[in-house]
Amino acid sequence: MSFELSLDDGRFLVKLVRKTIMMLLEARKKCPVPMGTPNKLKEKCGVFVTLNSIKGNSKHLRGCIGYPMPEISLVEATIESAINSATRDPRFNPVISQEMEHIIIEISVLTPPIQIMVNDPKNFVKEINVGHDGLIVERGGYKGLLLPQVPVEWNWDAEEFLNNCCMKGGLTPDAWLMKGTKIYKFSCIIVKELTPNGVVVLEDMRK
Repeated sequence: MSFELSLDDGRFLVKLVRKTIMMLLEARKKCPVPMGTPNKLKEKCGVFVTLNSIKGNSKHLRGCIGYPMPEISLVEATIESAINSATRDPRFNPVISQEMEHIIIEISVLTPPIQIMVNDPKNFVKEINVGHDGLIVERGGYKGLLLPQVPVEWNWDAEEFLNNCCMKGGLTPDAWLMKGTKIYKFSCIIVKELTPNGVVVLEDMRK
């Protein structure tokens, strides 16, 4: 990603995600790209939208879908990812409007993935910076992706991160050690609500 994302930009995107989901659920309409969208948010960029449901003191994943590659503008990718996370994540039933008062929005704006090149697959672990890097594992028609914040939340080391990324893609945990498996890494800027529809904070995982 060639640009810096400000906290105001982050607030804009979080507000857009909530508006997009509510418009879809209540009016059955797709949110258009807002007038006055900052030009830098119109640059092509990968993004993931994560929805977490808060119940008491516990947090549960409610949906997470996005665009790993910079295929379309960030603002358009955010709108599409919001819709998909709320209604098309195959792991969950679609979100209903009454849930939104309990849902925290988190947006991960991605740097372009870079393939990790090593002579020996065992050396992949040396090239991964947990807490900074996200991973994509690709083998045949299978692909798994985990965002940089995931291994931090689960307290994984680099090897556990690779194992779980393989399993996320429907592969065996040790598939990253097999010849022909491709590993990519990326980083991201995270903007998220601390409480549903509440204060928004920004965290730069690239640093």
